[in-house]
Amino acid sequence: MEPFPLISDRVRLTVPTAADVNRITEICQDADIQRWTVVPSPYHPSDAAWFVDELVTSGWAQDTAYTWAIRPHGAESSSDLVGMIGLTVDRTAPSAVDAEIGFWLDPGARGHGLASAASDLVLDWAFDAEGLDAARVVWTAYVGNWQSRRVAWRCGFTFEGTVRRHAVQRGERRDAWIATLLPGDGREPVAPWPDDALTRLQEDVV
Repeated sequence: MEPFPLISDRVRLTVPTAADVNRITEICQDADIQRWTVVPSPYHPSDAAWFVDELVTSGWAQDTAYTWAIRPHGAESSSDLVGMIGLTVDRTAPSAVDAEIGFWLDPGARGHGLASAASDLVLDWAFDAEGLDAARVVWTAYVGNWQSRRVAWRCGFTFEGTVRRHAVQRGERRDAWIATLLPGDGREPVAPWPDDALTRLQEDVV
């Protein structure tokens, strides 16, 4: 598939390029991004270059993963990149496409609804019959990543539970939360935010 942008009145999602390597390297120094994602740690410019030149490019070319840089609406330069979002696709089921959403944000961009706005754009395309036409989108996060869970909650994902040793991070298996969103689901919270989650969110911010 040829890369394309997704644009709303909040964010502009574009495919990252070589011009973004320095900014990606800068953001991925953040300890929490390294804690909650699978980016290399420590993170070097060569890691960002490989991400852009190899991982992103091959994902689009092979229809296995679609990745966009998150920029505020109206941003035009690489210095305005504030995060990354993408869908990893599973086409093994007959006549059905499953996708998994993932994202990270620069610390200074968190708390402004940009991850939710970007997720809504990607989910719209994922479920569009003329887009990915996905049967399901899955969200996973290591247990304790309350900021990511709050984005999924806001976007209408149904929390399915905790799976022990489900996800691998740099060779180590970690417990993970899993939530799902189906084409006919609404885009608003389907359950109250957990009673103790606000305190945990404040104590353990991503």
